[in-house]
Amino acid sequence: MVLKAADYKSTYFADWCPGCGNFGILSAMQMALAELQLPRHKTAIFTGIGCSGKMAQCLNINGIHVLHGRALPYAIGAKLANPELEVIAEGGDGDGLGIGVGHFVSAGRRNIDITYIIHDNGVYGLTKGQASPTLELGLQTKSLPKPNINAAINAIAIALAAGYTFIARGYAYDVRHLKEMIKRGIQHRGLALIIVQQPCPTYNNINTKEWYGGEDRIDPKTGKPTPRLYKLEETGYDGVVHSPDEAFEKQMAALTKAQEWGDKIPIGVFYQNEFEPTYQDRIVKRIPNYLQSPPAKQPISDQQGKPITNITALLEKLKVTG
Repeated sequence: MVLKAADYKSTYFADWCPGCGNFGILSAMQMALAELQLPRHKTAIFTGIGCSGKMAQCLNINGIHVLHGRALPYAIGAKLANPELEVIAEGGDGDGLGIGVGHFVSAGRRNIDITYIIHDNGVYGLTKGQASPTLELGLQTKSLPKPNINAAINAIAIALAAGYTFIARGYAYDVRHLKEMIKRGIQHRGLALIIVQQPCPTYNNINTKEWYGGEDRIDPKTGKPTPRLYKLEETGYDGVVHSPDEAFEKQMAALTKAQEWGDKIPIGVFYQNEFEPTYQDRIVKRIPNYLQSPPAKQPISDQQGKPITNITALLEKLKVTG
């Protein structure tokens, strides 16, 4: 049976605000899952708290809505328990780069084979528009009584330093391009990060659809807007590491591109390196039969539900003697 994009959409009513970028991200997700023909029973999405968290209900796959900022550790635990699962973590910029930033950094060290998608709109949309960690210093969106007093986090630069092996950015209103970014992230062997620039029409009245489209700066020669967004692939930029020797060079190039914001905002793949061993590879070196007998496949009870696991030996090892 060939699955279509509509097959990956649940019957849940998404009560996002009209014009919310989440609708575009949801469409891109459905299209990506359908083009990859991922089995719904073998695909799981873990979402944090916030407007983006409703993705767990909106997609017709295994959906798990977890604690604020904890989408990554839950997703990592599921992948370790069952390596056959295609695991996606998803959350907002406040969820993943505020309360969840510790997990964001630590995950990079492991390079586990999952995909993490961050919806970046610069505000906490669900809780009435407070400044998120990605809102620039000095900006005053409509819910702020005074300009933002904190400097913004550069998530792409942090991800490069932390060890993410796939880093890309998309735009919520360019659904087809975003779909390709999500597909490449899922297909990547290792930890993939996709930042999605997402206008919030209700609370962020600065980084709007019109702002991204450059409608505030008209070219005097053509009389047309000058868009801020541009695609890296259309400039000849190549962030893919083709040999281990060029990894550092590609990281530095990606870091340079990560600094671009304001007049020019790149979208596309900043960095991809599949030469780094995944966390599963590292585990197999210690536990050779891990992939054949992961925790999710190990029986822990008999047909009557009686536990069959004997932890006596483990308890003896942990015993404290005087």
